[in-house]
Amino acid sequence: MAGGKDGRGEGRRRARGELEGEVLAALWAAGGPVPATAVQEQVPDAAYTTLLTILTRLCDKGMATRRREGRSYVYAPVDDQAGHAAAGMHSLLDEGGDRAAVLARFVSDLSSDDEQLLEQLLHGEFPDRG
Repeated sequence: MAGGKDGRGEGRRRARGELEGEVLAALWAAGGPVPATAVQEQVPDAAYTTLLTILTRLCDKGMATRRREGRSYVYAPVDDQAGHAAAGMHSLLDEGGDRAAVLARFVSDLSSDDEQLLEQLLHGEFPDRG
């Protein structure tokens, strides 16, 4: 359904970074290096040239890698989804000013389950999550 007013395509403009997130999600879901055409199958409402631009930007930012395979390139994320989220958390913490205040606010907003999990992790315990 290309370009309709179904909440995608020409009826709505993506928020800044949203398409980048969709492309990263497609790379994570692929489970290995894939060509841009495989990414387009997961993000069909984006133009192929736009996806190439996003993939190039992800490589330039160090968030994805690209290697030649045959006549084209294959792309893969540098980090898994958890690693990407952790890097974002570190970046926000670095930009947040008073680290103690930011961490205190973060911890105060955790659910009791997440608080318990964080405490286990801080003590070197890595509970089985799967």
